[in-house]
Amino acid sequence: MARIGRPGLSDEQKREVWRRWRDGQSLSEIGRALGKVPGSIHGVVAANGGFVPAVRTRSAGVLSLAEREEISRGLAAGDSFRAIAGRVGRAPSTISREVGRHGGREKYRAARADEGAWGNARRPKSCLLQQSPALRDTVAGKLKEDWSPRQIAGRLARTFAPKDGMYVSHETIYKSLFIQARGVLKKELVSHLRRRRTMRRSKNASTAGQQRGCIRDAVSIRERPAEAEDRAVPGHWEGDRATRSCTNLSGLTDWRGS
Repeated sequence: MARIGRPGLSDEQKREVWRRWRDGQSLSEIGRALGKVPGSIHGVVAANGGFVPAVRTRSAGVLSLAEREEISRGLAAGDSFRAIAGRVGRAPSTISREVGRHGGREKYRAARADEGAWGNARRPKSCLLQQSPALRDTVAGKLKEDWSPRQIAGRLARTFAPKDGMYVSHETIYKSLFIQARGVLKKELVSHLRRRRTMRRSKNASTAGQQRGCIRDAVSIRERPAEAEDRAVPGHWEGDRATRSCTNLSGLTDWRGS
């Protein structure tokens, strides 16, 4: 079935988005570089609150794609789990669980199993504000009083001992505000931040060199021709056209009144 709507960004394009975002490029600049509208870029960046996600790495203890391909070839040849385990250097129980988890002997496919394992490895960890309702309520109350996240983190560090479990970094507070998928702090609390931003910007971000509020291919007034200085030709002087317009409008008023 055909997919309706704009095509999304591939994993490679998303990595490029985050690389450019970390370098300080704007949404428009990233969109032009990737041939996408700024709204598509905003959707990717805003979903993570502007925080560049950590690069995912495969644990050394899990099966690699090459090992799964060897398992698939062994299954196709009718080999036992013990024989396959000996070739890949794994325990037979590891091979048995791998095959059973991904369709059994008849339906096991290396690429599909590797993709499924990579997706199942996503286990989002709960942050401190999720684990401690008392800490969450304290942070939310201070935000309502227009305290900054850095002020809140500093006050908690001075007021409570480490064993009390009432310490949280200002970065965690920002993430809980900007990444609404965490479901920790309400979105309305963002309005209490002093900069009123809805997502984190890179420290390298700058509007310098961006054509914001500028006229494209503008010509400086210093480069106007010499004929404009003597005002001999109507329209060469900046106020000439406006003066003539007022005169014509005044004449129109007199004609209507006569």
